[in-house]
Amino acid sequence: MKKIIALVLALVMVLALCACGAKEEAAPAAPAAEEAEAPATLILGTSADYAPFEFMYPDESGEMVYGGIDVSVAKYIAEYTGKELQVENMGFDYLLASLQKGDFDMVIAAMEVTDERLNAADFSDPYYTDYPPMVLVKADKAAEYTTLESFDGKSVGAQTATTKEDIVKNDMPGANLVSLQVVTDLVNQLVNDKLDAIVLDGAVALQYAETNTDLVVAECDLGEAYPYCVAVAKGDPKGLLPGINEAIADMLANDKVTEFIAEADALGDVAVEVSAE
Repeated sequence: MKKIIALVLALVMVLALCACGAKEEAAPAAPAAEEAEAPATLILGTSADYAPFEFMYPDESGEMVYGGIDVSVAKYIAEYTGKELQVENMGFDYLLASLQKGDFDMVIAAMEVTDERLNAADFSDPYYTDYPPMVLVKADKAAEYTTLESFDGKSVGAQTATTKEDIVKNDMPGANLVSLQVVTDLVNQLVNDKLDAIVLDGAVALQYAETNTDLVVAECDLGEAYPYCVAVAKGDPKGLLPGINEAIADMLANDKVTEFIAEADALGDVAVEVSAE
């Protein structure tokens, strides 16, 4: 028993000495929460078959790059918010679906706000209001089309998923709507007499009429123009709208859109309208 007691006492002394000599190590500090960095790239979805708003052209080195009024607006927004712009081309009717999937950060494509589109996306403040919509027809048949009723029984084209489809359906009684995804296909069908007319945004119709002597704008009133806005994913999950709206306000205050229109017009001779694969 005495040996056991002595052994226990000795063990206690050893432990006490170890405790006295040990240095208490500080617990490692919890890593500081890293602030989420804003993405360096702002991805634009557009449909580059719609000059003067979006198209491609060869730069000084011959490389094909994106240009147009809407592309310039997107560049301004990217620079204002400290990001680098990346442009992705897609058929107009797929843009909002791809935006919802997260393929783009924003869509700029001469897009007006409608109730249907508000179900799929949120929109910025307006950045530009175009000429009213116009009807493009063959020059040698222009005298036939003086009113909207003149298109009764005629084949009238419009780009798929645009408000121009609604115009043909609702404002041109008796017209037979032909929807195509690509505007250049509509124009080709009109030139080749496979369509009697096409409905386009005013600036687009005027540009085709200026560059093709076979085409003219019909003397028909299609009502007022509606402003174009930038679309972001529904609910603005990336928090982009405040910065976009600030950029638009600054852009309008400095009358930059007038510059963008002039730049797009200057590229008219080399503009190439490119449909997405």
